[in-house]
Order: sequence, then structure tokens, then C-alpha cells
Amino acid sequence: MGKNRDKNFRGSSPKGAKSMSLFFKEIKFRFGNFLLGLLGVVTAVTVVVFFVVMTKASQNETRILTRDMGFNLRIIPDSTNMNNFWISGYSNVTMPQEYVDELVAKKAFYYAHLTATLHKQIKWHDLDVILTGISPDELNPKGKKKSKMIFAIPKGKVYVGYEIAQDAKVKRGDVVDILGKRFEVERTLAETGSDDDIRIYFDLNDLQKLLHKEGVISEIMALNCMCSTEGDDPLGDLRKQLEQDLPDTKVIMNRTIAVARERQRKMMDNYFAVILPVLLVISAIWIGAFAMINVMQRKQEIGALRALGYGTGKVAGIFFQRFIFMGILGALIGFGLGTLLALQFGPEVFKVTAKSVKPVYDLLYWSVGLAPLFAVVSAFIPVMYGISREPAEMLRE
Repeated sequence: MGKNRDKNFRGSSPKGAKSMSLFFKEIKFRFGNFLLGLLGVVTAVTVVVFFVVMTKASQNETRILTRDMGFNLRIIPDSTNMNNFWISGYSNVTMPQEYVDELVAKKAFYYAHLTATLHKQIKWHDLDVILTGISPDELNPKGKKKSKMIFAIPKGKVYVGYEIAQDAKVKRGDVVDILGKRFEVERTLAETGSDDDIRIYFDLNDLQKLLHKEGVISEIMALNCMCSTEGDDPLGDLRKQLEQDLPDTKVIMNRTIAVARERQRKMMDNYFAVILPVLLVISAIWIGAFAMINVMQRKQEIGALRALGYGTGKVAGIFFQRFIFMGILGALIGFGLGTLLALQFGPEVFKVTAKSVKPVYDLLYWSVGLAPLFAVVSAFIPVMYGISREPAEMLRE
């Protein structure tokens, strides 16, 4: 009798073709319940995929927007008179241009976008102007590639600040004489409301030759993200690094820009870190609720199987295979839907980095691997509660 019972049950067990047929028939019979449970998995996967793609786009957007706030570090000769520095806006003392290459050679350096500059104040057309030479390349520690922060001036040409262009009636295409040498005006700059409006920008090498200061610079402009340093005192860490590598220089940080950049980055990270778990918990509760409904609908089946002597493990397996299938199907649908939504709305939200909103195909593998587990875990308590009741009680009901 026992053998016949085992034989009959094996015929309806999940291992055979007949079992699979019964599995899909049960889904079809209670399709509404299955569909609503599947909706919970799809929602969870869609939310995760959407937020991961949007988070990557947000990080790119934040990085570029905060980068455009400008350089927040200035490396100048240690012998600079700081009173004169703050009055004139630049150091009158020069240092070798090779210092930039020395900093770039440091692998664990806290600086990025290293840009060599040279400054000189002169009288031009009865105006006090600052001549500024900028190196054509922004250098970074080895192995790091970053987009450019500042314009590169073509050789033999100049960019003219807003106030100078207005007062001297200079426009693009004009040829101007500066310290006895002629330069073509490549561009007149928009008003900035800073001392940049009274600057004339050169290629660094052109200005060095014009001032007879080949091979020397006034300062190195750089960028530092406060998150890249190891301790709670980013400026202290930067100065310690600089003391080891270039002891005759010092670094000044614009804390306003540095703090604003760091706060913007943390705000976006915290936003996604808070909202994502909330949505996942809601999805888990949703799946668990419909798991409980499914268990209660099938309590007579559970009671019969338990009365025939099958343990909770085998009976639970019948339910969990349903949620594994639900998780795989939900992962495929959720990945496609989440990616589609991100590609639809991402470029509208992140206009600066719209082209960087792309599918993250690694998420498909993670979704297929983790969504079934998420579905099983969400349904675990309702399923175990339902199948652990006394068989006689369930059959009596």
C-alpha cells in the first residue's frame, strides 16, 4: 500500500513531466493570484534596475556639474607672500614646470586635473589686466583618465575677458599687440563676475616666451574630491602628501567648492540608499501577501499530502518552485521594463550626461540569480505557516 502511495505520488511529483504539467495547470487555475504575485517580483526588479541605471547617470551628472564649479586646489611656491597673493590673486614667485610631471608620477596622489599656469599683471590700453598662460593638457596620476575642465588655447591666439573686451572694443578675429607681439583673438569670454573678466588667456608656452620665463610657472591648479582622501581632514592629508613630494610648495583649498561638491555627491547617494530599500520591502510584503492567499487556497491539498505522510519539506518545495519560476520570469520582465523606463526618463532628467544613460546588462544576470531568491524569501513565512498546521485541522476546514 505504501509502495503504491509512493508510486502514485511520484507520478505527480515535481520531478516528472506530469508534475510540470500539473505545475503549469495550477498556475493557470489560479492565474490571477500568480499574476499579482508576479507583479510584486516585476516591480522589485524594475525598481532595482531603474534605480541602478539612474544612479549611474546621476553620479556622472553630479561629477560633471560639481567639476564645473572649478578647481578647488592651488599649489604655489612655499616662499609666496600670502598677503600679496590674496591682494593680487596670484603668486609673484615662480617654480619649475617639471613639478607637474613629478606630481603626476605619484600613483597614490590625491590630486587630479593638474594644470600649470603662469600669471603676470601689466598695463594694456590703459587697463590693468592679468596675463594668464594655461597648459594645453590637464594631467592626472598614472592610470587615471578624466575629461577636461578648462579650455585649451591654440598657439598664437588669445581669449579675452569680458571687461577687457568691452573697454578695449575687442572682438573675435581682431589682432592685438601685447608686449610687442601680435596675437589673434580666438574668443571673447562671457561675463563671470570675477577677476577672470580682466584676464587675457594664452597658451602657457606662448606666455612663457612672451615674458621670457621659459620652463617656470606661477601655480598648479588642481581638483580634489574630499572623498578621495583617507582621513577626516582632507586639507591636512593633501599637505602631508605635498610635503613628501614637493617640500618647497604649499597647497590652498577652496573649502566652499570642496564642501559643496562633497555634499552634492552624498545627497544623491543618500537619496537612492533610502528610497530603494523602502520599495524593496513593499514589494516583499506584496509577494508575501499573495503567497499567503495561495497557501490558504490550497490548504485542502496541503492537508491531504500531509495526511499521506509527506513532510513539510516536500510540500514546501511544491510551493517554492512556483516562486522560483515567478522570480525568473519576473527578473526577465523587470529588467526589460526597468531599462526601458530608465532610457525613457533618464535623458530628460540628466541632460548634461544624457548619452551616458545606457542599459547595464550585468543587471540581467544579477536579476535572474537574485529575483528567485527574493521571491522565495518573501514567501517563506506564509508558506511555512500554512504547511505547518495540523493536517486534520486543515481537512476539517
